[in-house]
Parts: sequence; C-alpha cells; structure tokens
Amino acid sequence: MERQFIQSGSRWEDIAGYSRAVVDGDWIFVSGTVGQDFATGSFPPGAGPQCEQAIDTIEAALAQAGASLADVVRVCVYVPDRQDVMTVSEVLRRRMGDNRPCNTTLCCPLAVEEAKVELEMTARRRG
Repeated sequence: MERQFIQSGSRWEDIAGYSRAVVDGDWIFVSGTVGQDFATGSFPPGAGPQCEQAIDTIEAALAQAGASLADVVRVCVYVPDRQDVMTVSEVLRRRMGDNRPCNTTLCCPLAVEEAKVELEMTARRRG
C-alpha cells in the first residue's frame, strides 16, 4: 500500500517540509497541530478555543484518511502554561467522546509564540 500525505494548508507545513498527517496502511500519524485557523492565520483567544481549533484541524485530516476521532489510539498534548492543562483536558475529554486513547501531557514552551496548546495524535483505521 502506498503512503498517503495529507496537507492542511498550514504555512508551517511548507516552512518545515512536513505533512499534517501521514497514512501508512491502517495507521494515521498526525503531526503536532496548534490551534491556529490556517485559512486566516489567526489564533482564537485562550487555550480552550485553541484546543477546539486544533481538534477541528486534526478531525479534518483524519476524515481525509478515512478515519475519525473514534479511531485515535494516542494523544500527546503540549501546553506551555500549566494552568491551562485542565481546560485543554476538558476539551479533549468532550471531543473524544467515548473513545479513551492513551494520553501524555507535557508542559513546555512551544515553537509558535501565540500557541497555547499543540496536539499530536495517532489513529488506526478499523476494518
């Protein structure tokens, strides 16, 4: 099976030469995704709205790969401000629904100054 590369229109994909997601067989690997609206270049105010935007971007990439948030098996969360962890966690819990993927959350600086959260996900399509 040929590898599929999915783009989201982010300028970061062009700058750093990567794909939003890579499909390899039944596996979908989604790159770190910040909560930026790539169409306008703007960031919503706050970690919660940025987390929503990041999940929207990831959900669109998963859909292009023939998958959904229900297929996610692993989430890595990067949050610069420890005080935003609960807000981001609540958004993730609500958006993931009954799916309970593995999760690692790290508090660390992000490459994009305006970003309050970055999410990375791995999914596996189910036959």
